[in-house]
Amino acid sequence: MRHNSFMNTTTENSAANYDEVVTRIAEDPERFWLEQAKSHIDWVTEPTKAVDDSNAPIYRWFPDGELNVCFNAIDRHVANGRGDQAAIIYDSPVTNTVRSITYAELLDEVSRFARALSDKGVTKGDRVVIYMPMIPEAAVAMLACARLGAIHSVVFGGFAPNELAVRIDDTAPKAVISTSCGVEKSRVLEYKPMLDEAVEIAANKPEFTVIVQRDEHRCELGETDLDYAELLDQTPEGIDPVTVKATDELYVLYTSGTTGKPKGIVRDSGGYAVASAFSMPTVFGLQPGDTMFTASDVGWVVGHTYIIYAPLLAGVTSVLYEGKPVGTPDAGAFFRAIEQHKVNVHFTAPTAMRVVRKEDPNGELMKKYDLSSLRAEFLAGERLDPDTYEWTTKILAEATGRDIPVVDNWWQTETGWPITANPLGLTRFPLKAGSSTKPNPGFQVEIVDPGGKPVPAGEEGLIVIKLPLPPGTMATVWGDDERFISSYLAAFDGYYLTGDSGYLDEDGYVFVMGRTDDVINVAGHRLSTGIIEAVVASHPAVAEAAVIGVHDDVKGQIPRALVVLGDSAEAADPNTVIDELVALVRKEIGPVAAFKRVDIVSGLPKTRSGKILRKTMRQIADGENDPAVPSTIEDRSVLDDLGAVLSRS
Repeated sequence: MRHNSFMNTTTENSAANYDEVVTRIAEDPERFWLEQAKSHIDWVTEPTKAVDDSNAPIYRWFPDGELNVCFNAIDRHVANGRGDQAAIIYDSPVTNTVRSITYAELLDEVSRFARALSDKGVTKGDRVVIYMPMIPEAAVAMLACARLGAIHSVVFGGFAPNELAVRIDDTAPKAVISTSCGVEKSRVLEYKPMLDEAVEIAANKPEFTVIVQRDEHRCELGETDLDYAELLDQTPEGIDPVTVKATDELYVLYTSGTTGKPKGIVRDSGGYAVASAFSMPTVFGLQPGDTMFTASDVGWVVGHTYIIYAPLLAGVTSVLYEGKPVGTPDAGAFFRAIEQHKVNVHFTAPTAMRVVRKEDPNGELMKKYDLSSLRAEFLAGERLDPDTYEWTTKILAEATGRDIPVVDNWWQTETGWPITANPLGLTRFPLKAGSSTKPNPGFQVEIVDPGGKPVPAGEEGLIVIKLPLPPGTMATVWGDDERFISSYLAAFDGYYLTGDSGYLDEDGYVFVMGRTDDVINVAGHRLSTGIIEAVVASHPAVAEAAVIGVHDDVKGQIPRALVVLGDSAEAADPNTVIDELVALVRKEIGPVAAFKRVDIVSGLPKTRSGKILRKTMRQIADGENDPAVPSTIEDRSVLDDLGAVLSRS
């Protein structure tokens, strides 16, 4: 394959600061994105056109370009002298394992596994479902598919068989790659029985399955099952990367919808590679040789982009972590890894910091570790409430003696990379609690009312993004362009509907308050439950809080808070805390909120990515017979325990 040499052009081809970059995109987006494509990615056929708008509102990025994403993520770094640099550091406190995998070692295993898949009939355009925990072989499987031009669809390890079967049926994969088990802090979860049941349920059965056998549990293999280690032993030589079009699909990732057929978000190859590589120096301030620790899972979009593709495309070392923020072994787990691997940027969810705070409110465990390498803490996956932002900022400053920016960033499975953030590689803006700062270059964010009319600064409305979306965002819904248009593009002509509500302030900062169905109408007054929630969460006794709008015969809807108290608040009288919370909301928001109902609970139901199930709780509280429970729920028993509380009027 013929490729251009890899260039580090962070300062050469990016403007000096945020405003200049935004101006360049506004004046000539075609030229800007072609420059980024040429500077960040090595092409087989260099694109001459940035965006194809002939099928608007569906756009295609770099339509005449050809490349291979795996080559860009691994091969070129080895060719350019980075073969001995760590590509992936596997850190697994649940198995007491730490292992560094260099770019050269990763290239060898990925290329040999790709050949093994090719020898079994996997070719360009085939689909492969990956059902694995956070182990290096999950990354190898993803990259091997990319090497062949096959389309991978990663399903979160441990998903229920029926949910896995739905995704198998939708993608009709040639193969499934899985493992014998997942390992958690207190149990070993066998994957093979769940996979077998899913294949039995599915109509579109895979031709074969590859199983990674783990020492914690080895499973019996069936007639169509292949042993991963044996396949590699039988495949001493690798395979060259397959050239694909920039518009060819790289992967399908399903949203965690609550009902009906899940939406398979399609990511293209060229646009995603450009955007991912562009975001590393621009948003995160990371350069080749730096280290990033994203405490997510490859089953989520954050894991796809910032554990696998973006770090490797940018020549950065990525920490792949198999563990929890607490309990493996304690609330200092993340910070031990930051010290041990000299992490420059750490990325996790606000929920993770809240559970750390609950167990270690003064950050004593964090302060045990040398965090001198850390430059920034990124938090995303749900709204970062001001109280969690302020606590994290304070504790990191105490632990390091430095001003460590805590960067809220807002994005979606559909967008593939952050819509808004503080772009540390361009301009570090003053941080504002409650805001994810400004739109990243390429995202034109606007606020409109339900009729599509722009609203003034400071006024809450629907958050929309002007089309075309930048490269790296969703290309379509798998197999269903019409569903893509009807779900996201039809509401307002020329705009993508995010489904979130919020506002822009006079400085252009974006404040995301929650999903649009989290805006409640109290006696004719539209109120954001996110604003009320932020006030509740600011109380020193509160570790976590969720505010939902529930039906009221007189006012239409009224807010109701479910609150988890912190460990430091054990001695507090719950009734006193409730009275103080009601008074606090009345003081900060006013009597218009009609805020009177607070329930102290032991836990809040969440998805595995940390999102609180507010909609489900609201449906239970309103007495709906069939509340929507997403397949991604972390612990169903938490929701079951809340049932009696929520059902009380």
